[in-house]
Amino acid sequence: MKFNNYIENVYRELLPYQNIEYEDLYQTFKNSKLQEIFSTIHHLLIDNYKAMNSRLPTRENTAHFWADNSRDLILAIECIQGLQRGLKNSSYKFTIDPYYEKVINKSKSFLSNSGGSEIPPFMEKVELYYTIPIFNSQDSIDIESLYNSLNVELKFIGEGSYANVYKYKDPFYKKSFVVKRAKDNLNAKEIERFQREFNAMKGFKSPYIVEVYNYDENKNEYYMEYMDATLDEYIQKNNTKLNVARRIGIVRQILRAFEYIHSKESLHRDISPKNILIKIYDDVTVIKIADFGLIKIPESQLTNMWTEFKGYFNDPSLIVDGFHTYDMVHETYALTRIVIFVMTGKINLNNIDDVDIKSLMQKGLCSEKEERFQSVEELTHFFNNLTFDNLI
Repeated sequence: MKFNNYIENVYRELLPYQNIEYEDLYQTFKNSKLQEIFSTIHHLLIDNYKAMNSRLPTRENTAHFWADNSRDLILAIECIQGLQRGLKNSSYKFTIDPYYEKVINKSKSFLSNSGGSEIPPFMEKVELYYTIPIFNSQDSIDIESLYNSLNVELKFIGEGSYANVYKYKDPFYKKSFVVKRAKDNLNAKEIERFQREFNAMKGFKSPYIVEVYNYDENKNEYYMEYMDATLDEYIQKNNTKLNVARRIGIVRQILRAFEYIHSKESLHRDISPKNILIKIYDDVTVIKIADFGLIKIPESQLTNMWTEFKGYFNDPSLIVDGFHTYDMVHETYALTRIVIFVMTGKINLNNIDDVDIKSLMQKGLCSEKEERFQSVEELTHFFNNLTFDNLI
């Protein structure tokens, strides 16, 4: 009983910071509140080390770290230490990822509760774990592959330019997955693009990118997580039920996703409500970005002036200028249209009356490209200052 009481104490202390974004990483802990605790602490670590990374690396100098972030990190570290002491003789005992244990121990040496903290010299940027657990149950085992082959029924659920998409129910996990299979008529360059899509998605480490698992070179197909709906389907189905707060929450997730993609020096280039997918949980709706077949990455040589124009939210000027000219201002153009679609449920922009939406259109869809949002961060800042008082 004392272990459960200790968990309850920590749970209540963290309630103001509660975040379940990383809860799936802690399913090995057979206590729902402990799962939420680890998810919340995980969020505090990622959120505040992300802020710290903007001040790193320090090289031979020191750097100031803000007071609020310092206090949040101290809270997270104190909760971790308390949990280690309080649960060490229970079935809930856990270990900390060795890398994060070093980061936390180093942080303890300079974090201050008041006035901010002085980051010491030669501190490198912290690797952020979006899909890797920081805390691991000690009551776990290694298992071999459950099966080398699997015979399941595939259900066709859609297609794109390069691939057909199927859904199947896994007999062990009792949940659905997706197979994305390249079409038979693709040429070598198109197959290369299809493989590049998988490699790009596999390389991303973000909760806002659809997870992919394995590429089969013999069949030119790969496996990915199953999502519940496209953004297009979700908005059309729920448009009359979505309040402004929920719409804003969806927009902010989308903008965070593209801020991450752009931080990897990549451009999606095929932004539309059908390439943004929705995962619906009992208590939260999560967006994830898919369909990276047209992704532009620094080392890629696959794009030329004859690359086909795609994406019905893309800037129409690309038809004349050529898709090879696609740049950040084209990406923010499409994202502006996505924001308007989420906030209004409308694709047709002719009958928009809301003052805030009109200001967004005027800036983000401006025919003069230098007047548009030059980054997702700029679009996010503009969006966050809107009130949407006239939207129902």
